[in-house]
Amino acid sequence: MRALSSLLLLVALPVALSVKTQDFKTCSQASFCRRGRALASRAQENVSSWKSPYSVDADSLAISSDQALFTARVKSSLYPDIKFGLDVRVHDDGVVRVRLDEIDGLRKRYDEAASWALVAEPKISQDIKWTVGKNEVRATHGKKKDVEVIVAFEPLKVTLLRGGKEQVVLNGRGLLHMEHFRTKLAAQPSDIPEEALDAEDAQTVLSANNPRSWFEGDSEDGYWDEQWLSWTDSKPKGPESLSLDITFPNHGHVYGIPQHATSLSLRTTTGESPYYTDPYRLYNADTFEYLADSTMSLYGSIPLMHAHSADSTVAVFNAVGSETWIDIAHPTPKSTETQWISESGILDVFIIPGPTPEAVFEQYARLTGAQALPADWSLGYHQCRWNYVNSDDVRQVQAKFDEEDIPVDVFWLDIEYAEEHKYFIWDKKNFPDPLDMVNDVSANARKMVVIIDPHLKRTSSYPVYQEAVDNGVLVKTKDGNEYEGWCWSGSSAWVDFFNPTSWDWWKGLFKTYPIEGKFTWVDSTEDVHIWNDMNEPAIFNGPEISMPRDNIHHGGWEHRDVHNINGMLFSNLTSQAVMARSDPPKRPFVLTRSFYAGSQRFGAMWTGDNLGSWEHMAVGIKMVLANSLSGFAFSGSDVGGFFGNPEPEMLVRWYQVGAFSPFFRAHAHIDTKRREPYLLDEPYKSIVKDILRLRYSMLPIWYTTFREASVRGIPVVRPHYVVIPHDEKGFAIDDQFWVGGSGLLVKPVTEKGVTETTVYLPAEDQVYYDYFTHQAYRSAPKGKNITVPAALHQVPLFIRGGSILPTRERPRRSSPLMKKDPFTLRVALDKSGNARGELYLDDGVTYNHREGQIVWREFKASKAGKGIKLSSHDLVRAKPTDAVDGVALASYNPTNDFAKSIAGVRVEKVVVLGLEKKPTSVKVAGGKEVTFEFIPGVAASGKKEGVSSVLIIKDPAKYLCRFRKCICTLVFACPSALFSFLHLTHFRFLVQNKFTDEIGSFSVPTGVGK
Repeated sequence: MRALSSLLLLVALPVALSVKTQDFKTCSQASFCRRGRALASRAQENVSSWKSPYSVDADSLAISSDQALFTARVKSSLYPDIKFGLDVRVHDDGVVRVRLDEIDGLRKRYDEAASWALVAEPKISQDIKWTVGKNEVRATHGKKKDVEVIVAFEPLKVTLLRGGKEQVVLNGRGLLHMEHFRTKLAAQPSDIPEEALDAEDAQTVLSANNPRSWFEGDSEDGYWDEQWLSWTDSKPKGPESLSLDITFPNHGHVYGIPQHATSLSLRTTTGESPYYTDPYRLYNADTFEYLADSTMSLYGSIPLMHAHSADSTVAVFNAVGSETWIDIAHPTPKSTETQWISESGILDVFIIPGPTPEAVFEQYARLTGAQALPADWSLGYHQCRWNYVNSDDVRQVQAKFDEEDIPVDVFWLDIEYAEEHKYFIWDKKNFPDPLDMVNDVSANARKMVVIIDPHLKRTSSYPVYQEAVDNGVLVKTKDGNEYEGWCWSGSSAWVDFFNPTSWDWWKGLFKTYPIEGKFTWVDSTEDVHIWNDMNEPAIFNGPEISMPRDNIHHGGWEHRDVHNINGMLFSNLTSQAVMARSDPPKRPFVLTRSFYAGSQRFGAMWTGDNLGSWEHMAVGIKMVLANSLSGFAFSGSDVGGFFGNPEPEMLVRWYQVGAFSPFFRAHAHIDTKRREPYLLDEPYKSIVKDILRLRYSMLPIWYTTFREASVRGIPVVRPHYVVIPHDEKGFAIDDQFWVGGSGLLVKPVTEKGVTETTVYLPAEDQVYYDYFTHQAYRSAPKGKNITVPAALHQVPLFIRGGSILPTRERPRRSSPLMKKDPFTLRVALDKSGNARGELYLDDGVTYNHREGQIVWREFKASKAGKGIKLSSHDLVRAKPTDAVDGVALASYNPTNDFAKSIAGVRVEKVVVLGLEKKPTSVKVAGGKEVTFEFIPGVAASGKKEGVSSVLIIKDPAKYLCRFRKCICTLVFACPSALFSFLHLTHFRFLVQNKFTDEIGSFSVPTGVGK
C-alpha cells in the first residue's frame, strides 16, 4: 500500500514514478546523525592525536566465579562524574557479547531490544578463563584455542582475533560516544551573531571555552527538540544517541543490514570517493516507489552485518531498536571501516566469530532463531492484486487458472474486502458469502490470504477497536492520551503490542468459532491465512509517514526507542494467533512488510511497493539475497512490480525471477491493468505456464532446502561467496545465486531484449550441466565466464556436478495435489563420478515433524571398489538432533505414520548425466533385465564441453521386489570386447522402496576411459 496522497493515475511509464524523497530525512536532517558524522569528521581531521575519552577502570574489574564473564566500570574523561557499566561474555559457540550502559543516570536507557530479538538467553561458555594484565583483559577460546578476545583498558577497545589476525575491532577509531542523560541548561552566550545561524538548523552554541568541544562539537545540535517540516519532535529526555565504530581490518566485503535497495556487497558512503553520500539508514518506513539504488531506509531493519574475505567470515549483530545510520568505508581494498549511529538505546553488540559463512549463519540462528519451516503449500505460486473486487471475481480467477491448466496455490484479498477498512469485518455488499467463497477455493486444495493491517478505525461500532480501548492496549501520545493518526481506515488507533495484555486478546480475535463476550472471526476458516501490511507503522499524517517519536508505549518507552521493533511484534503475534486457532496447531502463513531481527521465526516477508521496471526486477534479487543473509530466508519481490503496467517481455522475465525466489507472489496496484498469467497473449502465456510448472516440479527441492534453513539458519537462496567462500571473483556477484545446497545455480535475466547472457562459473575444476539441454560446461581453478543462450523462453539454470535433484514432474493445479506423485531423480555426476542430494518430506501443515513423523533421505553416488554406488540412506537415523527445527528427536521410527501414509510413492524415473559409455544391459540381481535409454554425449570425467550423455531408467520401482527388507539389484553391463583395455565398473542405486524400510538397488557396469 501507499499513502493516500499518492493515489494518482498510473498509466504513465514506470520510470516516471519515483519515491518522494522530501518525505524522508537524510542524515543532514537528523540531528543525532549529524552529531555522529561530525564526530567522525573531527576524528579524521585529528587522526594522529585522536584518542577515545572512554576507558576501563581496572580497579573495578570483576570476573564471575565461573569465569564466564567480566564486568567493569567505564569512565569518560569528558564527564568524570558519569558512570558507565561494561559487561563482556563469551557464549559457548564463541559469540562475544559486549554491553555498555549508563549506570545511575537521570533516566534509564532502552535496553530491551535484544530480548525481543533473541530466541532464548544464550548459554555462556564454561571453558573461558579471563587473564587480567596491566593494560587489558583477554581470553582464548575455540576448538583450536586460536580465537582471542582482548579488551584494552585505555582507551576502551574490544578486539576479536583468530590466529593472531584481527577480525573485528570495536572503538578502534575512537568514535564510541554514549550521550548521557543530562539536565537542560539555559543557553550560554555565544560569540557567533544570531543572524549568522541557519534559521532551519538553529542550534544552541556552547561556550567558546568548552573543554569538550574537541569531541562533542561546539553546539547542542537538536538536543532538546527538533523541527522537521511541519512536525516538532519533543525530546523530554534530551540527547541519548550512541555512536560506535566497528572495523573489519582484514575483510574487504561487507553484506547485510537490510532493508536497502542496493548491491549485495555494500558500497561505500564515506572515505575516499564514496559511492553514496548518505549513510545506510535503518528506520522502518513506508517508502513506496523506492529508488532502485539507494541507502534510503525501507520497510524493515535487521542490524546485522557480515564481513568476508578469502580467509574467514565474521559478523556483528548490533541489538538496537531505534533509528540507526551506518557509514561504510574501505581504507584499503582488504579492509572495512563502519560507524553505527543510533538515536537511543544501550550498546549491545554480538561479535559472531565464524570463521565460515555457514558457521556465522548457525551462530546467528542460535541467537535470534532460524527461519520457520513454512507450510509446504506456501512455497507454491500466490496470486494477488489490489483488489479482487468481490466473491465472484475470486471464483472466476480460480476458474480461469484451472481452464488454462496453470498451477496456483493461494488467492489473496487486499484491503477492499473489509467494510470501511475495518479489518476482520467483511464488506457484505461485495463479499456476501465469505465462508462459501473460501470453501470454494479450499475445495481445490488451495488457500486464501487476507490482509489485516495494524490501524484500527476509531469508531465504537467496530468491535476490534472497542475491545482494544476497553483493554487499554492502544498507543498513547506524549501526554498520555490515545494516539490518533490517519491511514486507510481514516481516523485510526494502533495497538501497543509491547503491552502483554494485548497478546492473548489479539490471538483470540482469530478464533473461527464464537466466544461469549468477545469478537472472534467466525466468518473465516483455517484455510485463511494473513498478510500484515503497513506495520512500520505507516501513518499518512505522521512524520515521515510514520508515528511521532515521542509517542508512548508500554513501560513508558518512547516510540523512538522501539520503532524498528514495533512492526515485528504485530506480525509475530498474528503468526501465533493463526497457529493457536487450530487444535492441534497448524503452521501459519503470515506475510509481513516490516521486520526486525527474529522476524524469521514467524513467517515471510516481501520487498514492498516496487515498480514494474527492469531496475526494480534486478535489485529485488539483491534485496532477497541480503535478507537471506540476515536470517529472513522466506522472502521475495512482487512479480511484475506493484506499480505500473509491465510489457509482456518484462512480465515473463519477472516470473522467471519469482520462480527462483523463496516467496513467489504476483501483485499489482488497483490502478494497473489486470495481468493474471492466463490473460497474456501467446507465446507469453505458454512461457509463463512452463515457468510455473517448473517451480512446482522443484517444490521438493525448495522444501528440502527450507528444512536446512529451519534447523541451521543457512539461507534458502545463497550468494556466490556463501557457496564458494574462497573465490574472490565471486564476492560481489549478486545477479546469480544458488538454490540452497541443491547444486542449482540460476542467473535470471533482468534486462530487455536479451538473447544470451554471461554466467560466472566458480573457481573450481567442476562440470556444470544446463538443466534443460544437458549441455556440459567446465569451470576452471581461477573461475570462468561462459556465454549461454537466454532467449525469452530460456532460464539460465545449471546443475553443479556432484548433485542429485528430486523433482515431481506431473503437472497439477496446486501443490497439495502432488503429495502422492512419484519422483524423478536427476543424478549429475561430478568429474570423479560422485554425486549427492537430499529429500525431506513431512505432512507439510502440522508440527508432527517435531515428533519424528518425517522422511529424510540422502541419495549418494560414490565409488565402491571398481564401480560407482548410488545409495539412499536414512538421514533421520543418522542425525536425529539435526533432523527438524526446534527439537532434537528423542525417538524415531522409520515406519512412522507419515512414512506409511506415502507408502505408495515411488521413484518413477532416474536420469543420470555424465556417464562415459552406454551399458549393454540393466539387470535386476539374478538376471532380470530392466528397460533403459542411453543418449551418448560428453562424460563428466573428461575435459570436453558439449551435450552430456544421458541415461534414463523408467519406473525402476516396478523391478523391485515387494517384500520388506528385500534387496534387488539392477545390473548395467558393457560389451567388454569393445573395451578390452577397460575394466567393468558397477553403478549401484539403492533406493528406499516406497519410502518405507523396503530397500531396493540396482547396479550398472559401465566402461571407464583412461
